Amino acid sequence: MDNRVVITGMGVVSPNGVGLENFSHAIKNGISGIKHQQLLSDLKFSCQIAGLPDVPPALAAQYFTPLELRNFNSTGILYGVIAGLDAWQDAGLKINETDEPFWDYGMVFGAGTSGIDRFREAIYTIDKLEIRRLGSTVVAQTMNSGVSAYLSGKIGLGNQISTNSSACCTGTESLLTAYERIKTGQATVILAGATSDSGPYIWGGFDGMKVCTYKHNDTPARGSRPMSATASGFVPGSGAGAFVVESLKHAKARGAKIYAEILGGHANSGGQRGAGTMTAPNSTAVQRCIVKALENADVEANDIDTINGHLTATGMDALEIKNWTIALNRKGSDFPDINALKGMTGHCLTASGSIECVASVLQIHQDFLFPNVNCEDLNPAITELIDAEKIPQVMKSKKINTLIKASFGFGDVNACIILKKYNP
Repeated sequence: MDNRVVITGMGVVSPNGVGLENFSHAIKNGISGIKHQQLLSDLKFSCQIAGLPDVPPALAAQYFTPLELRNFNSTGILYGVIAGLDAWQDAGLKINETDEPFWDYGMVFGAGTSGIDRFREAIYTIDKLEIRRLGSTVVAQTMNSGVSAYLSGKIGLGNQISTNSSACCTGTESLLTAYERIKTGQATVILAGATSDSGPYIWGGFDGMKVCTYKHNDTPARGSRPMSATASGFVPGSGAGAFVVESLKHAKARGAKIYAEILGGHANSGGQRGAGTMTAPNSTAVQRCIVKALENADVEANDIDTINGHLTATGMDALEIKNWTIALNRKGSDFPDINALKGMTGHCLTASGSIECVASVLQIHQDFLFPNVNCEDLNPAITELIDAEKIPQVMKSKKINTLIKASFGFGDVNACIILKKYNP
């Protein structure tokens, strides 16, 4: 089916900016949202810094009714609803005020957990034999699909409503799934995105695994160091990103602005075979995911002019770059420009792909390349493979035509999506 698919709306809740305008300003200027978190210090975390979005009660009250906010304690749903409704409004679409759902409009909105703090409250309430005090919204706040349930009800969507969950690949996978549903004619508009809870109960496991940095508790903004020789582990973060994805025909008919076109992509797994484990990638699968994404999008490797990598600020960064050089068969000065958002946001877990896809689309739409921060001491294992100038450390103007974005996650899973500047 010759059915072109475009992005017409976006919303974002990021540690370094809530809303497109604030977020765009932050990434262009290398502004970090990573700060010291006293609670993590009090709980004796090794890593006492994190990327935590600033969502004051007054802002939450613009998206939820007073009744909805009663006993509400789900940061993942909070972030997702804000990003999702912002994307819907940004696309110029209306909230359904009728009794008939929007049958051709649906949603794929990912999450890793939902309402983990609310879930903790529920456990203690039950343990104290006070089950009648749980409240009527504990299920909606703690089910993994809570974010989709809240959003679809607020908008009135009648097509497929689902929540995907694929670790760090979740956000990129949700956008790819939305593309596929529209490409095959099963929907006209899909609200796609992903969200992540925040706080010690979601971040604690990673701190316990000792994969988070402990060396920058006094210098938070310098803690997340993708592609750096002194990278010492990732910084946890949270937030949400959202997209309105629709058929080009529908977008043109209603006069919508178009941020970018989705050409295709691919998702796969290494099966935790070979070098692949629960926490380490199977390089063959990563390379295959990239190659298959190019094939699906009908794009040649030489057409890629920008990469937005996964790049977590761990020892795996050099391996990721190596996998890119092999999959694209490009290295040195022939390698595309590449950048990593996590230096400014930390690793936003299940929301990382969606927030980074927002950054990728903004770069395409606004003709710029955001800077790689905290990598003034580039890892020599990386500069052996690609020229240092391909990792810009200051923002530069650039007309990006074709960008590939990848996410790699726990469980040895991978997702790649290819985005293009819209050309009628």
